[in-house]
Formats: sequence, C-alpha cells, structure tokens
Amino acid sequence: MIKPNRKDLIFTLVFLISSIALVFIPTGFERDIYYNAVGAEALVLETDESTVIQTGLFRQGEQRCRVRILSGKHKGYEGDAVNLLSGSLKDDKMFIPGEKAWTLVERDGDDNVIFINMIDHYRLSKEIVLALILVSALIAFSKLRGARTILSFVFAFLLIWKILIPLTLKGYNPLLVSSAVLIVMTIFTLLLISGVNRRALAAILGSVSAVILTFIISKAMTSYLGIHGSVLEQSESLLYSGFMDLDLTSLFSGVVILSAGGAIMDLSIDVSAAMWEVKEHAKSITGRELFKSGMEVGRAGVGTQCTTLLLAYMGSFLTVMMVYMAQSTPILNILTSKSIASEILQTVVGALSLILVTPLTCIFASFIFKKKEN
Repeated sequence: MIKPNRKDLIFTLVFLISSIALVFIPTGFERDIYYNAVGAEALVLETDESTVIQTGLFRQGEQRCRVRILSGKHKGYEGDAVNLLSGSLKDDKMFIPGEKAWTLVERDGDDNVIFINMIDHYRLSKEIVLALILVSALIAFSKLRGARTILSFVFAFLLIWKILIPLTLKGYNPLLVSSAVLIVMTIFTLLLISGVNRRALAAILGSVSAVILTFIISKAMTSYLGIHGSVLEQSESLLYSGFMDLDLTSLFSGVVILSAGGAIMDLSIDVSAAMWEVKEHAKSITGRELFKSGMEVGRAGVGTQCTTLLLAYMGSFLTVMMVYMAQSTPILNILTSKSIASEILQTVVGALSLILVTPLTCIFASFIFKKKEN
C-alpha cells in the first residue's frame, strides 16, 4: 500500500480548497425565474382522481391533492395542490397519501399562498442515503484513496456545473471548453488518486496527449459523418430558451470527448502503475523492455475498455434499438440514421482514444521511470 507523503497531503489540501472555491463561484445564471414562487417539500395528505382521464396506460387531466408544507417560510401550511397530467409516461407522476412531494408554492404580494403546483416526488433524502452508501463503501474498500476518489468525483462535477456549462451557455466554443475542462480534470484527478509522483506524471502526459488527439479525431469524424448536435437530448430546447447562437455540433463533439475522458484516465493510470511495479521489481530492465511490458498491459485493457464503452452507449440507447426492431425497420435504415450514426461515432472515437493512450503513456513512462535511475 502506498503511504501518502507530505507532497500528497499538501496537494490534497490545495485540491480541497479549490473544490470549495468552485462551490462559491457564481455561474451567472442564478436568477430567480419564478419571482413570486418558491420550492418547498410537502407531505401528501389526501388525493382526488375524479378529474383524471385514463386511456390505457396514459393519464390526462389533473390530480388534486391536499398537502402540508414541510419546509420554507410556509412550513406547516395546509392547502390544495394540483398535479397536472399531460399523457406522458416519462413526465407524469401520481401521488398517494403519505408520500413526500416537491412543490412550487406561488404567493401574492403579501406573501400569502395562492396556488401550489406538484412538481415531482421528493427524492433528495433518498439520494443522500445512496450517496452515503457509496461514500462508506469507497472508504471501507480503499480507505484514504477512497476518500480522495470522492473528492475527485465532487471536483469533476463542480468543474462541469460551474465552469463548462456556464461558459458554453455564454457563447464560448463548447468543444474547446470541454477539452480544457477535461484536461484540468485529468491532471487534478490523477494527482489526487495516484499521488504527486512519477506514476501520475506519466499518466497525465499520456492522457493529455490522448485528449488532444481525440479532440482532432472527434471534430474530423463529426464532420465526416455529417452529424448535427441536435441528436443530443434536449438540445433543441436550449435553442428555444434563448441560446440560438449555441453551436450544437461543437457541443456534440465536446460530449464525445468527455465521454471518452474517464476511460482514457483509467487506462493511462493502469498502464503507468503496472510499468512502475515492473520497474521496481526488475531494476535492471531496459527502457525498451519496460515499454513492451506496458504495451502488453495496455492491450489487455483496451479490449475490455472498448467493450465497456460499447455497452455504455448501447445501454443508453437500448429502447431506441428496441423500437427499430419492433417496427421491423431495415438494418440499413437503422445504420444510416443520424441517431445511430452518432452512437457509432462515439464508440469509434472512444475506442481510438484508448488505442492512442496506451503507447503514449508507455513512451512517457519508459522515459520518466528510467531517467532518474540513469
């Protein structure tokens, strides 16, 4: 087990401070859209489905609920609320007495409640439980490294939420922003997980080089296949929300790079750590032999990681494939469709990035690990 040294502890502290600073960085989109309304947790006391019209699996109309507000200024208030149904299984929800819901409480000028809208089931407390289970499992399994993994997870989320998304919405090129954020994320994550050492340095150099090459490949293949960014879910809603100048195609290319980023980091640190162990247990090994050992580890990793990418993309697209099959859509129609072509592109770019990161990491690791000894 690798014990943390002073450099690791100092970097961890810097990392923690950086994460806290990100929490307080304004995004520029903190404005209140509903100036006369506020969100609140509520307990469902009674329900009335007399005005709900059900046709098969679909419901329309409205469900009337009696609720008690559990949070905010109006805590303890009991009143009637409305759950609007649009006939969509994805968006509609039904409540039963005893459940907790997230509501939008509309007020008048004197702060009196005039309307309560049922937004969705209240899941925050359950999500916190799931997060605590994950945190406990990571710390129990990996101890200090597990705690660092949690920090890197939080940092990655904050980078995306506080930096990538706001800058993209403000008009910066999504592909450039995504690549820059991924590079920063890669450097900090690998240093935090592996420690401030030569293993991390080799993995960082290999990963960053692979990200830069993936940038080029993603942009070229998106243009080659003629994929438009509108294939991204909710992308058109962004345009209708007032962001007509948003470059959706560059955003799609950025998403491709981000999707491959995790696998790139994973494989690079695996190869680097394996090469370090080989070098530590075979002091006389040459740089050429060390490179061959790293490539052998990388080849095994590429095979499983490519399958992982395929399963991840296919898993998220499984229902679409089922619809195609249920409708007896010809296979050529499926393969040439924009949506399927975009998934193929993501899989191919992700696999190519994994193929590239292995030799790049091996080259840097061979040089860095042997240089000090020589």
